[in-house]
Amino acid sequence: MSRRRRTGRNASAFVVMAAAAALIAPHVAQAAPQDASRAGGGTLVRTEAGWLRGQSTAEGRQFLGIPYARQPVGDLRWKEPRPAKSWEGVRNADSFGNRCVQGASWDPGYENPSHTEDCLDLNVYAPKGQYKQRPVLVWLHGGGLTAGAGEDVVPDTFARRTGTVVVTVNYRLGAMGFLAGESLDGEASDRVSGNYGMQDQQAALRWVRANIGSFGGDRQRVTIAGESAGGRSVCTQLASPTAKGLYRAAIVESGAYGDCAARERKDAVTQGAAFAKKAGCADPATALACLRKKPAEEILAAQAGFDWGPVAGGAFLPVQPEEAYKNGSASRVPVLNGANSDEGRLFAYGQFDGQGKPLTEEQYPGALTQTYGAELGAEVLKRYPVSEHTSPTHAYAATLGDQMFACSALRMDKTLAGRGPVYAYEFADRTSPPFASIREAGKTFDFGATHVNEVQYLFKHFGLATPLNAEQRDLAGQMVQYWGSFIHGGAPRADGQPTVPDWRARPGQVLSLRTASVGGNELSTAVAREHRCDLWDREGSAPADAG
Repeated sequence: MSRRRRTGRNASAFVVMAAAAALIAPHVAQAAPQDASRAGGGTLVRTEAGWLRGQSTAEGRQFLGIPYARQPVGDLRWKEPRPAKSWEGVRNADSFGNRCVQGASWDPGYENPSHTEDCLDLNVYAPKGQYKQRPVLVWLHGGGLTAGAGEDVVPDTFARRTGTVVVTVNYRLGAMGFLAGESLDGEASDRVSGNYGMQDQQAALRWVRANIGSFGGDRQRVTIAGESAGGRSVCTQLASPTAKGLYRAAIVESGAYGDCAARERKDAVTQGAAFAKKAGCADPATALACLRKKPAEEILAAQAGFDWGPVAGGAFLPVQPEEAYKNGSASRVPVLNGANSDEGRLFAYGQFDGQGKPLTEEQYPGALTQTYGAELGAEVLKRYPVSEHTSPTHAYAATLGDQMFACSALRMDKTLAGRGPVYAYEFADRTSPPFASIREAGKTFDFGATHVNEVQYLFKHFGLATPLNAEQRDLAGQMVQYWGSFIHGGAPRADGQPTVPDWRARPGQVLSLRTASVGGNELSTAVAREHRCDLWDREGSAPADAG
């Protein structure tokens, strides 16, 4: 996922030439061919908007930077996505599109902010050859709904090994994707604004339904999946009536935090007004016009400190996701849902050790009080004594991970089981290498099976190889089989490993994913007890700033 950069006196010339090439690239090839290569098997394919030329790689075929909607620029900022414009000739699909507006971060390749709004692109990865229509995985990236891009994972090996077609998606983020307001409500088709990023995801799913057959995919066998905010997105799409029929199964990885709660319309509108004031557009009568004239840099600079996420109350999301699961209105598709055993360590590290201020034993009780309040904090202190953990930071991390992720996932399993098949897992390889963004920090801090770490066992995270040992490579292969078999239909299974049971038949049973030296994969009924869910189920899971 390299980004070409030029420095020195030739930089300006390169920028000019690159801009010109970008403008003419879709039109430089010969006229559109009369006949496509064998359906779904080559690198020249036809979509509803026009012809595409992809690339052949060692792993298969890839088509990058495909526009799935009209770009939300100018008057289309804060408008629901519209179908992509068609093009003439053959468009080269050989490089990733722009990332949506977001700040810089510690992730590889994200050293600089992105201010590009023309970002509604997707990427398609498919095995070589085509003799039948393959099941499809649509991946929604994480990043707290304020960061990330479809290119964050390269699933070409996964596609080859599982015999699937994989699509990764960009969608609008932060204020650009989730701003709500009374004026925007008046423009929304369901009179509830603030769901642009989620509606982008549905536009991508509609594109898949219309076009994936050209890449060898089966439009009737689409699985939506995502991790962290991508998993939260899947939670939301499960509850959205306007997404029904666009997929047949779903995978939620570490996405049940906050019980997948959306903002209520009144709160979202209030936040939108506060954001407009912060951005210098305080007059309600002119705020929307004022904001639409602001450059992306100023919108990005003003968005910190607000809760950006979906909004309930309209046709897109009539009720909260949890309520939709309970009342039966959510999609009744099979779901694979889980979390990681040490989710909280990433967040605790960022709060303490990553700031050069490791939590001390003396500070630990106060940190719990500050996070959970005096009464609950005192009970948490009794249930999570420092003596049972390798450090005060790890003890604090356990409370975060259990409350925000582990127990939320188990509650979601129980609720979802009332409307269809549910398969539960926990990624528990505590020897897993820290993912690329924190790999250097992992030399001095034990992250265990923390948030995000399972992604690198399935895909090339940030396009990079992961330094797995032999046992971890075996586990990665098994996880690819589990995920792949689920995408193909039926219960998740892997060669020589336990099949994940449907929660409806065996409530509370979770597949613990571990390397062979610590017992290997096993079905466990102890996960809720290990994460002290009797405590957190009483208290619920407050919305968290997860990535």
